Amino acid sequence: MIQANKLFFASCLSLLVTSMIFSIRADVLQSISADYLLSNAMIGLTISSVFWGFTLGIISCALIVDWVGMNCLHIVAGLGYLRGIRLSLLAPANSSGQPIDDVFAATGTTVLYLGFLLTGIAQGIVEGVTNPLVATLFKRDKRRMLTRLHAWWPMGLIVGGLIAWGLGKLGLSWQVKLAVVALPTLGYLMLIIALQYPSTERVDARISSGVMFAQLKRPLFIVLMLLMWLTAATELAPDQWFAKIMVDLLPQLGSNSILLLVYTAGLMFILRHYASGWIFARYSPFAVLTSSAVLTLLGLLGLGLSGQSALQGGLTGAVALFCVTAFGVGKTFFWPTMLAITSELLPKGGALLINLMGGAGMLSVMVAVPAIGSLMDQYDTASALLVVALLPSVLVIAFASLWLYSRKRGGYRPNVLEAPH
Repeated sequence: MIQANKLFFASCLSLLVTSMIFSIRADVLQSISADYLLSNAMIGLTISSVFWGFTLGIISCALIVDWVGMNCLHIVAGLGYLRGIRLSLLAPANSSGQPIDDVFAATGTTVLYLGFLLTGIAQGIVEGVTNPLVATLFKRDKRRMLTRLHAWWPMGLIVGGLIAWGLGKLGLSWQVKLAVVALPTLGYLMLIIALQYPSTERVDARISSGVMFAQLKRPLFIVLMLLMWLTAATELAPDQWFAKIMVDLLPQLGSNSILLLVYTAGLMFILRHYASGWIFARYSPFAVLTSSAVLTLLGLLGLGLSGQSALQGGLTGAVALFCVTAFGVGKTFFWPTMLAITSELLPKGGALLINLMGGAGMLSVMVAVPAIGSLMDQYDTASALLVVALLPSVLVIAFASLWLYSRKRGGYRPNVLEAPH
């Protein structure tokens, strides 16, 4: 159990690094736009390389983690972080004075794109290692422990957001903000080198690779995969634009807009870390996801409609706080619960299925981030949020249907793989 707890803490620390990068990147979008003369659409396209990389990293993990080993890949991810950050810091600014309408037309944006791509690959590998690792260590308590693991995603948003805000107050550059991430990366690398990692749950139970790949054709997995596209886009794509969205809707916030991202991340951490056990002991995961979809829908609709109606001066602070709170609470359980359901109901799919779910989620965000940027360029921020609100409206219907279907079949029952004696 001591070894399991150390592995769990190492997983949490590496996930904290992943989200620190996410939150700091969200804070520095305006500075990057100024340095490279990029439109919102071009910024979105540059940032999308992160999600390409994440998808590549997590899908690669899904295919090789059982053979290469989780320890080796965990180390590779840390080294990838360090290299990706270094590339981003070396990217030269746009000195031509002309706006860039092609990411690969200038050296600076090309290097920046590659740096973000490499950090994205590292993020995907971390997710691809830690999810099956925690599912293996706590196979009878997956929902609670996967949710607690992913509590460190919002904790990283908090740490990264506060660091970015504090360094911004000191007048330091976006490069300095990004470089800070190297410190916890080195810390988690030093921790994991001495740890022994187990085989994945599927390997330990001696389920063949053929049986694992056969799970890809299960109708339940296909449905969950499609829903993961919608939940990930709803949760993570607005987050990447969060600082800019709130400045557009509430101009008086200025550089303090990142603190609202910190606030929603705080809500997520508390609920994931402290309330997940109580919630999942009493409610079906499909009931939790239905409620989550309702709250995110209310939050996005509230921000969009309020922003449209406030023709002079943007939203009021009280309305913005209410809508942001609804959105923050609603998105809390999307990602970890979708992973837990996949691992609990389809455990023979092992690391392959749980990582493909994560890959589908990030592939969705990769599409959604530049799409939101284009919507904000073409219309305005409030109209963009109203379009995004269509996603949770579909999720309310889908999750409610799965909840009712599950109840008719006797309720939600996890499947547990036992290792042969």
